[in-house]
Amino acid sequence: MRLTLEADYAVRIINCLCNDNNRLEARIISERCCITLRFTLKILHKLVTAGIVRSFKGTNGGYELNMKPSEITLRNVIETVEGTYFFSRCLEEPAVCSSGKKNCKFQCIFNEISTMVKEKLDNYTFDMFIED
Repeated sequence: MRLTLEADYAVRIINCLCNDNNRLEARIISERCCITLRFTLKILHKLVTAGIVRSFKGTNGGYELNMKPSEITLRNVIETVEGTYFFSRCLEEPAVCSSGKKNCKFQCIFNEISTMVKEKLDNYTFDMFIED
């Protein structure tokens, strides 16, 4: 199991904005993060919609953080592009359980693992990754 490329890139984009601490054009972000401009724009759109990033149009346009780095968690960013994290699809609504039981023992274990991962991702904020 691993993060999707989109989630990985979203983390890189937020990290880039945190470390620069200025308004950046999408092209600059794309180059610094080694992501195609088209994919960068797609991810930025999701981050803007979620309120993590703010966009500006015009000659002084670009993107900047809409939140303090200390307020942005890894979970915020990952779930912005991936949706709510679940270890197994059996935890999603409506539940999909291959056993056909309402609450099988695997579902309880997978729920516990999901909760642990979410809590761990919430413990990491982007102010921890700002380079000096």
